[in-house]
Order: sequence, then C-alpha cells, then structure tokens
Amino acid sequence: MHLRLLFLSLFVPIFAHAQLAQTLRGRVVDKESKYPLVGATVQVVDQSVGSISDTAGTYRIPKVPVGRRTVRVTLVGYKDVLLNNIIIDAGRETILDVELEENIQQLSSVTVRAQRTGEARNDMAVVSARQFTVDEADRYAGSRGEPARMASNFAGVQGADDSRNDIVIRGNSPQGVLWRLEGVSIPNPNHFAIAGTSGGPVSIINNRYLANSDFFTGAFPAEFGNTVAGVFDLKLRNGNNEKHEKTVQFGFLGTEAMVEGPLSRKSGKSRSGASYMASFRYANLGLFNKIGLDIGTQAVPSYQDGFFRLNFPLKTRTGAPAGSIALWALGGTSTVDILVSQQKADDRNIFGQNDRDQYYTSRMGVAGLTYTRPVSKRTFWKTTLAVSGNVQDANHDYLFLRKDGSGNPIVQNSRFVIDSLRPILDYRFKEVRYTLSSFVNHKTGARSTLKIGLNTDVYNFTAFDSVRTFEPPTSTRFTGWQTRWDANETFALLQPYASYRTRLTSNLTLTAGLNALFLTLNAKSSSPVEPRLGLSYDLPNRQKLSIAAGLHSQMQPTYTYFLKTPNLVSSSYPPPLVEENRTVGLTKSWHYVASYNRLLGQTMRLLLETYYQRLFNVPVERLASSFSMLNTGAAFSRIFPGALVNTGVGQNYGVELTLEKFFSDNYYFLVTGSLFDAKYKGSDNVWRNTDFNGRYAYNALFAKEIPFKRSSLSVGAKFTSTGGRWYGPVDEAASRRNQEIVFASATRNSLQFAPYRRFDIKIDYKINRQRLTHTIAVDFVNVLGIKNLLSLSYAPQPDGTFVKQEYQLGFLPVFYYRVNF
Repeated sequence: MHLRLLFLSLFVPIFAHAQLAQTLRGRVVDKESKYPLVGATVQVVDQSVGSISDTAGTYRIPKVPVGRRTVRVTLVGYKDVLLNNIIIDAGRETILDVELEENIQQLSSVTVRAQRTGEARNDMAVVSARQFTVDEADRYAGSRGEPARMASNFAGVQGADDSRNDIVIRGNSPQGVLWRLEGVSIPNPNHFAIAGTSGGPVSIINNRYLANSDFFTGAFPAEFGNTVAGVFDLKLRNGNNEKHEKTVQFGFLGTEAMVEGPLSRKSGKSRSGASYMASFRYANLGLFNKIGLDIGTQAVPSYQDGFFRLNFPLKTRTGAPAGSIALWALGGTSTVDILVSQQKADDRNIFGQNDRDQYYTSRMGVAGLTYTRPVSKRTFWKTTLAVSGNVQDANHDYLFLRKDGSGNPIVQNSRFVIDSLRPILDYRFKEVRYTLSSFVNHKTGARSTLKIGLNTDVYNFTAFDSVRTFEPPTSTRFTGWQTRWDANETFALLQPYASYRTRLTSNLTLTAGLNALFLTLNAKSSSPVEPRLGLSYDLPNRQKLSIAAGLHSQMQPTYTYFLKTPNLVSSSYPPPLVEENRTVGLTKSWHYVASYNRLLGQTMRLLLETYYQRLFNVPVERLASSFSMLNTGAAFSRIFPGALVNTGVGQNYGVELTLEKFFSDNYYFLVTGSLFDAKYKGSDNVWRNTDFNGRYAYNALFAKEIPFKRSSLSVGAKFTSTGGRWYGPVDEAASRRNQEIVFASATRNSLQFAPYRRFDIKIDYKINRQRLTHTIAVDFVNVLGIKNLLSLSYAPQPDGTFVKQEYQLGFLPVFYYRVNF
C-alpha cells in the first residue's frame, strides 16, 4: 500500500487547493532540572494557532501549514524563547522539545533567540562552543550530512582532506578530539577507522537520529576530560511515540531505511508513551563502480551500519512524569581490499600503499542504557551504562613484479605482471570499553546551578601484530617475523568533576569547575586537579564579552602503550623488541580564550575569538628526533615511534572571525576566517611547524531557498581555502628499508604543500504531498575539479624513483533521493 501511494504521489498531479499541514508537538521543561512546566504558551507566529502545556509539560498544535515556521514559547517567571526556522513537512510530525531558563528579573520580559545565536546547549560553556542542528548538517554544501564535515566550516576548524573527515581544531592533532554520545565517550565513529584516530572516510553516525548537539573547540567545561583539542557532544532523539513514520533513501553513500513509532497503542493514542526508532544503511559504491561512475579510487569500499533506540517513559503512582529509561545502540562494519595486483599501472590508490595487496576490516559498536529522572523542580539526574568496542584487522601481501633483462617491471595490457605474492604483515587490534557516566544537576536558586558527576571507563585491549620486511629492495630475502604487539591488558580511566554556574548580576555570569583524571595503567597518568573558569558579561546593544581558561589532559592512543620498540642498548643484531612505552604519561594543555559576540539586527551575528594554548608533557622519542605525538592521528596508518618520554611541548595561538546570517527571508550565509600558528618541539629541542599548521583557514557558505506552494528548491554553495600541510625532504635509505615514506628528521616540516582550495554546490528539491515528503538532492563536491595534493606515498617505479604524489578525490557528485511517509 505504501509503495502504491509513493508511486502515485510521484507521477499523478494533485490539484486540490487545500493547504498541506502537519502536527507540531513536544514538551516544555525547565532547562536545568528538566522538570515539566505547566501552563507554557506555545504559539506558531503569524499562524494564529497555539497550545498550552499540560501537567506533563506536553503540548500539541494540529494542522500547522508546511514550510518554515517561527515558534514562540512563554511562561511567567521564565525567559521567552523564539525558535526560528522550524521545518514542518507533510511526511512526518515535527516534535519540538523546548527548555526554558528561569528569569531572575521577574518583572521584565527577556527574549532569548536560541536558534539564532548558535549558543551551546551546555550552560557551563561560555566560549568556543556552538550548538549544531540536524538541519545545518543537511544544509551545508559539501558536508554529506556528517557532523564532522559540517563542523569543518566553523571558525578555527580545518577539514582539508577529501578522503577523510578528520578535523583539525586550532592547529591541534585530530587525535585530540573527543566523541561523546548520551554522555559517554565512544570509539572513533567512522568506517575504516585506524587505531589512534578520530576520523575516517565515512561516518557511522546518521544525523537523522540525532537531536541538537554541541561542538567545542577550546576551554571546555569541567565535565569534559581526556581531550586537549575538541569535543563532539552528541544527543539522541526519541522516536515518535504516537505515529508510525518511515524514511527510505537511495544515494551515493548508501541505501538507507529508517522506521519509528509507538511501541503500544490504544484508542488511537499511545498507551505508555514508549517509542522505538531503528535505521540501517548499506553501501552502494560497488554498484556505482560497476556502472562506470568514478568513486575516487580503484579500491571499492564496502560498509554497513545500523542504529536503534527504545524509550520508555516512567510515571509515579499518581501518574506524574518520573523520567525515562532508554536502550540504544549503534555500530558499523567496513571492509576494503586494496588489490594492487589487479589494478592498472596508472590507477589511483589513495587509500593504501602501491607495493602490496592489502585486506582491511574494521568494526565499531556501542550500546547503552540511559536513565533520566527529574528528581524535583530543582534537581535532575542522568546515568548511562554503556559497552563499546572497536576492531581493526589487516593482512598485507607483498608484490614481486616480473622484470625484463634490464630489470624493469613488465607491463601487459596496462598491468604489471606479478611473479608472486608473499605475506608480510598480519595484525588485529581489539578494544572493549565498559562505561559509566552519571551526573546530578541541581538549581541552588534562580541564579545558580551545580553539576556534579563521574565518568568511568574500564578498558580491555588485546592486540597481535607480526611483520617482516625486505632487507634491500633488490633482494628477495625477508627479515624474520617480528612481533610488535602481543597484549591482553585491562585498566581503568576515572574522571570525577564538578561545575558551578551563577549569575552574579543580570549581566555577569560566572562558571567554575574542577575535573580530575586518573588512568590506572601507570603512576604517571594522573591529573588530580584541572581547574576550569569562565566569565561572561552582557554589554549594551546586544553585545557579550567572555573569557575562559582551563587545564586539560588526555591519555595516549591505547595501542601506543604496548608497542614493542628495538632495545638499542642490546649488543645483539637485530636488537630485540621490548615494551617501553607502558609508562608514558598524559599530554596536557592550558587553554586561554577571549571572545566578543554581537548581534547585528535581528538575524545576524559577529563573533570574534582569540586564544592561546600551551601544550606540555607531550610524548616525544627518548633519543633526539623531530617526532611528536602532536603530528599524529590523520592518516590511514599507525605510528611506530621509538621509546617515548613526556618532555615535548607545543603552542597554538590565533584569532577567529565569524559573520553569520541566520536563516531568514529564505536565505542564510556563513563566513569564517582563522589566522593561527601551531608549533612544537621534539626531543631534538628544535621548534618546528606542526603537520597541521596551515596558518589560515577561510570558509564562505551561502544558500537560498525558493518556496513554492507545495515544494521548495534550495541552492547552496561553499568555498573553502586553507594553508597546506607541512612535510620535509624524504630520507631515501630509511624509506627503502621500511617500504614507506620516511621524512628526514633534521629537516622535518621545512616544506609545505600548496594551499587547499575547494568549491562545492548543493541543490535540494523538496516536494510535499499528502502524508508524504520527497527530497532529491545532489552535492557537487569540488565542482571545479581542483587538484589538491593529499600526501606522498611509497611507490617504486621502473626508473628507480619511489616517491609518488597522491592527489585528493577531485570532483565527486554525492546525490540521494529520500521519501518520508
């Protein structure tokens, strides 16, 4: 029946003149205690329709015309809230939950335009924080609906890598980014994730099951530990608890299906308020590759991911709301076989090395149970128990090429002739994490809020890695197999914290907090006192001045603790491998940020931020070298340093500008610019540019929506430009010995790639029909086909050279067709 209705809606015109409409409903609660608010007025501006929240805080407004609407929420004793650009589609109900902030000026009327300012949901953040919406992740050209690629448009953030969604924040390594979901830290939520990284080619997370979430770039509130670079604090929404709704999508990144609705029904209404939501996606890249569509590489990735959430509202004996219990899970698996032996001699291969066949599989998953309870009108309690895991499994076979009498590889039908394949690498890493996150939020009065919590992670890490290499490249002799990892370890990470926020006056707000971090793996990995402090002052003419400072620390990627390195004091050759990095301590950083925020008219804002970060206790090699952990975390390979010590330092400073027009009058724009400098010092005591010191980043986005009676056309564009990444002259002997590019240590990062530039265009056409919404969209990524340099790879050539320049993906159309019903 649904398929028949879908077919008719696409090809049979509808001539009825009645205005299409849909239901708008949700809950109104106190921002701090999450306690339901009774008697709040919820009105759709300019539509003369509205509702009053009941004893459970719920409201319902039926027959709201489709399109973008503005919603005003008012309640005596609370600040008014004006919510702009609430999208009403015919294909699904709009569920809008609203949090109201208590007003300390009881006799005055204060309006907070939360959706316009982009201010974070987290009240403890006064600088370097922004709320992002699902609508923004869909709207920004080139973002592919992913939170990370969307965030690369914000000031201070770089994402100059078409093949990965790593984000570089203020010159920091992307390794320093923390991903949180429902309050718990999670493994890298990307397909084809390499140990020690926070990004990847394709996100596992689907923005359609996210609620509005926060992104932080510095001076984090006390609840965020184990990070020195940035935080994604993701929130999940509940499924529709009254009506079954479905979404089907087919596109470049996969075929997707999503369902949600009530778990039980009675007399047309939900009996318990319980709901379900589930989604699944399967990659289409193999299909597109077979029909001749360029997917950017000859190796065809395969992946799939899924999600579900069950939410059960709780009630007291009197029927009053008593919180909820939610069971949720998400995960994905991905596989890619990079078979150089089956590729043509001139094929692109940006995801692997060119001298071997590589088989790679990764898996990531997390499941959690979340309990939330408004204990009273002033106190809110939330606890999440979760288990998560990630696995990386790889095998490499080295290619022996058949050569002619002159020693040159033989090519037939544009392919190298292969003599034999021999295994040279086998590894499997597995990390399982058991997590408890719990906090209590208590309003000590209309002016002040206290938040106390604990984040605990118990890790179990198992790893095995065995490798062998050639002695000289001209020989067929191998070294013996060496075991670089053989671990089965269990340890814990404890992070208690406390945050306090108070409005000292109607214009001046103070936030203060303490975090502590204890890693049981070794005695050096503890940071018992990490102070956080922030002040925010509201100036006349809708201006705000804020400052913040804090101490932050982060453990190292788990696998680096158990790497066996050569024992250079041994007299035997080759030297035996020993585990020396187990005692490496935490990387630490002081953050100092000042910001100026001004609203320009009703729909525009100007934000200026300046910052300084001092990094210390950075792991560097014990022997004098240019290596630093600040340069890691943005590649498809692991790192293999020598013995490490915490004597490295670094510093980042810069200034950022944001000019943003929020969506109104059917268009918006966002212009961001950053000037910065990021330097580090290794154990050779030389200051150098970090790999990510692009020195500048610029983004300009624009989109225009043209509404029709029952449809709308959106056209958007984005231009981005950043400074190139740094590298240095290649150490030829070391590169041949390791069969991968090794840069000369003394001259590391003395050279810079050309600037990265990209222009994207996005076209989105939405059609509303009775109980159906169709969306057709295409993202033209790098529409000008600009050739941006990605990296240098090890690729032996007939003329004896082995350094090959690898370029980014180039022009890539990312399209989808979606229907909601």
